[in-house]
Amino acid sequence: MAMWVNGKLVALKVIRLQEEEGTPFTAIREASLLKGLKHANIVLLHDIIHTKETLTLVFEYVHTDLCQYMDKHPGGLHPENVKLFLFQLLRGLSYIHQRYILHRDLKPQNLLISDTGELKLADFGLARAKSVPSHTYSNEVVTLWYRPPDVLLGSTEYSTCLDMWGVGCIFVEMIQGVAAFPGMKDIQDQLERIFLVLGTPNEDTWPGVHSLPHFKPERFTQYSPKNLRQAWNKLSYVNHAEDLASKLLQCFPKNRLSAQAALSHEYFSDLPPRLWELTDMSSIFTVPNVRLQPETGESMRVFGKNSSYGKGVSNSKH
Repeated sequence: MAMWVNGKLVALKVIRLQEEEGTPFTAIREASLLKGLKHANIVLLHDIIHTKETLTLVFEYVHTDLCQYMDKHPGGLHPENVKLFLFQLLRGLSYIHQRYILHRDLKPQNLLISDTGELKLADFGLARAKSVPSHTYSNEVVTLWYRPPDVLLGSTEYSTCLDMWGVGCIFVEMIQGVAAFPGMKDIQDQLERIFLVLGTPNEDTWPGVHSLPHFKPERFTQYSPKNLRQAWNKLSYVNHAEDLASKLLQCFPKNRLSAQAALSHEYFSDLPPRLWELTDMSSIFTVPNVRLQPETGESMRVFGKNSSYGKGVSNSKH
């Protein structure tokens, strides 16, 4: 729900309280976490209004989300826009991961997009501060399509690598124009779709997989890993995209690239070096020549040959 407050358009998230239950724990957790997060790529919580019947979270208003944006521009986004969205997603995640906070529900619907192209992490209802590793989380957390195989197999030892699988799925979806692993039935179907591309795991490729509660080797077809471009051909049109995606979409959780490491990947090497020097609250769009491109639907074919950022820009970003 959106409304004007003191001349500012805000989004209200109203949680109704059951008298016998008091304030829902997830709402309190979300509010307390968000109140302390100040970053350009995390939705801003202006205020918390607590009455007897309701808890109201007053957020900055952001007019759309990545799911709606991709629906509006089917067939894959402009590669330069993918890069800017992914960079912002990784900036926000790096910030929360350094504070021992996981998002735990990454999906396009939870990535808000402003009219200037600012991407903001939202819906921290399932986020929590953590100590590494943790053995206590429920495995019913992330929307099925974006849920990592370790969680699907019953692991509850979550770390920041939980979020990084979702980043890989969203990255592929932005480029390809379809969800990376759109399971249609259940957890078994979801895992089959993952293993079809990445290969069915064993103790050599994923140490400890046999001890996961739901891993029964006889249930799964034995697949060999493919090159990602065989599953998602548009990755091959964008320099270094396949390599980055392959380092995020790792079945073995400890092999997944961290958000901080992903920001240093060669895929981003043609962006202006100043992007790595921004303060937490500074938008990437304060850097000259950084802006979204029009979504034409035709740009993917030529992008690998011609990137506007690469011309005359040093690759020394650190």
